[in-house]
Amino acid sequence: MAGPVQSIERAAAILRLLAGGPRRLGLGEVAASLGLAKGTAHGILRTLQHVDFVEQDATTGKYQLGAALLHLGTSYLDVNELRSRSLNWADALAARSGEAVRLGTPLEGQVLIVHHVFRPDDTFQTLDVGALLPLHASSLGKVLLAFGTAAVETGREPGLEAYTRHTLVDPEGLARALTEVREAGWAAEIQEMSMGEAGLAAPIRGHGGLVVGAIGLSGPVERICDGRLHPRPPLISLIREAARAISRDLGAARW
Repeated sequence: MAGPVQSIERAAAILRLLAGGPRRLGLGEVAASLGLAKGTAHGILRTLQHVDFVEQDATTGKYQLGAALLHLGTSYLDVNELRSRSLNWADALAARSGEAVRLGTPLEGQVLIVHHVFRPDDTFQTLDVGALLPLHASSLGKVLLAFGTAAVETGREPGLEAYTRHTLVDPEGLARALTEVREAGWAAEIQEMSMGEAGLAAPIRGHGGLVVGAIGLSGPVERICDGRLHPRPPLISLIREAARAISRDLGAARW
């Protein structure tokens, strides 16, 4: 069997590098980050640019991901069984709860949002499809962690990042919280990623009962929680019902 093609591996590494940062990168930064000669990196970038996988800023000369990758990503999402089986249930959950609904799966130590239903009102909202959320600070992520679908990549960071003063950054505290998630069958985030915001999530199971993703709702903390900052039971019921329905459609015998 033939071995891996080095040029393709290097191209994939460049795309991952550009996808992992919030800013454009220059040729020297790309080459240095991946240990490549500038000439090699430049040749690969030029090829990726030719097929629209990479774009170069005309003013700075720096590189970013190109529009063709968005099309490929959208095509993937269209055929993703988890997403397609969840569409109607996510729409119904947003309508019944009055809150935004997101569907998440694990990706490289984070939560990838593969579907997002806007809150059914006239407020300004931004589409989150393709966004990455932290595992330890989001209700979707806590579900994936609790049921073993994802794991925090401890080697990448010196510790868990604190997004607010409520974020669980103590490993022992997080472990206790994940035990509670497994026992309850749902997870909550209460001002842990953003002050004034809260969210709930429940696991989605596939064949064999394995957790393959999570569905969650989010909104202002005063709507998700009561005056004592406890999640409202009717919303918990709605999120769990939606998760069970999707799990049934995916062929799960138990949830």
